[in-house]
Amino acid sequence: MKPSISKLTRLLLSIKFVGYRVLVLSICSLLGFFAKVSAQDFKTIKPGVEYAQVRREISGKNVNIDLVRLDLSRVRIDVHHANEKAIGTEATSAIAKRKRAIAAINAGFFRLDRTPFAGDPVGLFMVDGKWLSESTNERIQLLINNRSSRTDVEMARTKLRQTLKIGDQPFEVAGVNRERKKDDLVIYTPEYGERTQTGSDGIELIVIRGVITSVAKDLGNAVIPKNGYVLSASGTFRDGLAAVAKASDEVTAKRFWEGLPESFAKDREKLDVVTGVPQLVRNGQIDVTWERERSSKTFVETRHPRTAVAKLKDGKFLLLTADGRTEESGGVGLEDLAAYLVELGAVDAMNLDGGGSTTMYVNGRVVNKPSDKEGERKVSDALVVTLRRRR
Repeated sequence: MKPSISKLTRLLLSIKFVGYRVLVLSICSLLGFFAKVSAQDFKTIKPGVEYAQVRREISGKNVNIDLVRLDLSRVRIDVHHANEKAIGTEATSAIAKRKRAIAAINAGFFRLDRTPFAGDPVGLFMVDGKWLSESTNERIQLLINNRSSRTDVEMARTKLRQTLKIGDQPFEVAGVNRERKKDDLVIYTPEYGERTQTGSDGIELIVIRGVITSVAKDLGNAVIPKNGYVLSASGTFRDGLAAVAKASDEVTAKRFWEGLPESFAKDREKLDVVTGVPQLVRNGQIDVTWERERSSKTFVETRHPRTAVAKLKDGKFLLLTADGRTEESGGVGLEDLAAYLVELGAVDAMNLDGGGSTTMYVNGRVVNKPSDKEGERKVSDALVVTLRRRR
């Protein structure tokens, strides 16, 4: 809230024999002119990698914010899952160190429990073109294409579908590398692990090089071949597969993208994709799309630690974490976060997993303060920044 004229008058009258610079600083501080991050706040860590720490008052509470600004012609951005698998968890810093990253943040939402399926990504997730998790609820996605001279990033809502045909019978896959549920059809690839961890109430086809090598009915927990996959079904899908599938049958697989930006279409086999929720900024305007993405108003409005990314007007890419749940740093709601990102020059921005997952790693250490009492939380996946080799 800006001060009234009377407050400004009292300030001016109360300051005597003070230099012009001090007077201007006092007035600007009252008006909130120093809320934005100045160019001087960013320090170059490595060529193409700039870092800033900011303390900002947002809706009546101080918030500690960490920022990394990236020149996409000087760095690569890669998505890496914990332990290089499709499920499981690992600390962001551990992923970063393993990949010799100069910077990293936690990335997508994931299943957080004590089951064998902990770390299963929520929404479309791909690493180097490998499809590891299916799309969910039109949630916003970050698409990454590491070209030879620069990294291209885009935020979009895509859907990837896969159909399998056995003989003349088509089947549409419902899930990838996750817990099989009732009346379900799931593909398990080698990235998932050694076995499917399924119950005995289904059917599982082992497929190698497009040919069914064995059919296991009512057994479960099939071994996943390193050079193929397992097609696992329950309920009506089980009955459908059992009626047509037998060993030595060929399986024809086709994938269909919906909503994939044209500039990414020819490189679809090498994309990294991670899903967040919700979108925050679109075309330079605040656009918090929680209803479309089936999130909740409470999730948007409650002050939490947050992790976000943004494309900037100058072509650079921004990583952001905002600490929360302490007296020192109060967290932020997503409308306020979107407004702050617009101030920083965001053209497009999206929210990633936050809360206790929020972690930023820069130059060998975690620079923010994760909110979990135990310290840095193990997460499903991370965005990892490495220096691009110069030619």
